Amino acid sequence: MSAIIPRPALQERIEQAFAIAPIVTLLGPRQCGKTTIARLIAHNTPSAFFDLEDPADEAALANPMLALADKRGLVIIDEVQRRPELFPVLRVLVDKPDNTARFLLLGSASPALVRGVSETLAGRTSFVDMQGFSLDEVGNEAWQQRWLRGGFPRSWLADSDASSFAWRKAFIRTFLERDVPQLGIRIPASALSRFWTMLAHYHGQVWNGSVLARSLGISDKTVHHYLEILEGTFLIRTLPPWYENLGKRLVKAPKVYIRDSGMLHALLGISDMDTLLSHPAAGASWEGYALETILDRLPEAQPYFYATHSGAELDLLLFYKNKRYGFEMKLNQAPTLTRSMKVALEDLRLDSLLVIYPGTKTYPLAEHIRAVPLGSDPFA
Repeated sequence: MSAIIPRPALQERIEQAFAIAPIVTLLGPRQCGKTTIARLIAHNTPSAFFDLEDPADEAALANPMLALADKRGLVIIDEVQRRPELFPVLRVLVDKPDNTARFLLLGSASPALVRGVSETLAGRTSFVDMQGFSLDEVGNEAWQQRWLRGGFPRSWLADSDASSFAWRKAFIRTFLERDVPQLGIRIPASALSRFWTMLAHYHGQVWNGSVLARSLGISDKTVHHYLEILEGTFLIRTLPPWYENLGKRLVKAPKVYIRDSGMLHALLGISDMDTLLSHPAAGASWEGYALETILDRLPEAQPYFYATHSGAELDLLLFYKNKRYGFEMKLNQAPTLTRSMKVALEDLRLDSLLVIYPGTKTYPLAEHIRAVPLGSDPFA
């Protein structure tokens, strides 16, 4: 393994969040680097660190009011979803007039899965989402390796593609057999594994829970519950459709993506670049990888996709600085203009449509439509 990769943009987002609220909740999947970034932030400031997976630290917080009442400076609590009863205590502490402590909570489950976080700490916490290393953090020249391995630090920093693949397979097993039960969710690991693997084969497609339920022999309600678990642990993204009164029949179900490209490849059994490029899922994998890269650069943006039943579609629609931007992801060294692009540009009144591809040059395809390399700033 090599040296720690700095993440200044993420650290800045956390510091900005502390300017808004005395508690910052840093959310992301397990093993994405939350603890490392927290220790970097704590390096130059008085701090206390509690890891709720450490029996000694968990015992120290057996009486949280007593343990935390006199703390000053930065207090970090890792894997906070294991002790939701801490949230009312934190609310009392930060509401005290003489409180000078700031609390950084690290969690690998969303407030939707950990009941009470949003309600108990309403107005007192800012949420910061994070994933593994982004393409901007590892460098644009490493775009192929980042695509294959994904961004989980141990996967990215592995000595070889084979070691990276083995780490991701082990992560999947540990998540299913240990992490999910620790959230109080009682689902057979084999059942959730089959669902997650099947979802990988539907990566980038419009969600159809009934089809998945029939394939797995379970109810629609159960398959939606499985989806909520994987979304709530930050392993998948459901991309909502954009609704607008266009006088057209619009697709109204979300699209579903495995958020980390490396995890997608582990679920599909893709262990090297040659296998990836020849795999039927390569185009869908590129779409998800490019989409996550764009959203890494614009963490506050609300993303959508657009599709009509007549066949017009757009992979990604973003509202940014009072403008409408559309994105198409093409695994093609020389993408060309399509009718669907022109329809989306007109239907959605886009200011610009950007075709993200694995090339090196930016060039126009039509008025307001450009081909842009993945590593380039699309708004430059």
